Amino acid sequence: MSTNATPAGNTGSASGTPGAVIYQERLWPNFWIWLIAAGTAGAVIFVLAPISLTTGYIAAAVAAVILTVLLIVSAPRITVTQKTLQVGRAQIEREFIGRVEAFTGDDATAQRGTELNGTAYMCFRGWIQPVVKIEITDEADRTPYWITSTRRPNQLVAALSSPQGQ
Repeated sequence: MSTNATPAGNTGSASGTPGAVIYQERLWPNFWIWLIAAGTAGAVIFVLAPISLTTGYIAAAVAAVILTVLLIVSAPRITVTQKTLQVGRAQIEREFIGRVEAFTGDDATAQRGTELNGTAYMCFRGWIQPVVKIEITDEADRTPYWITSTRRPNQLVAALSSPQGQ
């Protein structure tokens, strides 16, 4: 039977995921997201400068730290082992994985939009365009498929298409 939700701290082989890691990817924010975070933190100086320039600098530093921590903590990890697939906080045994397809360009946009099944497990990041659709074959699981953003769709498809336990 599949397990769709695991504790938030359960990520990767370090937390007990069985088998050797075949594929691993962290969905880090793009450079421009970091620039926006830095600009937002910098804007705090201008907001608080009329009150106190020192307060503005301190608040900007605090805002920068908070935004950095939030961006790091919210970056999900995709981990494929010999026995399991973990995308963000969700994990499933590979025996319940069916067809796996990669989508890029307009096809990826359609998969995230007009072609999307609302009951699918979704792990999207707006700054990562390609997606991989992973069919779930467990009859006890009402989720028809998982769909996740990935920067390396062909490698993820190859990792999930490789025989289990090798």
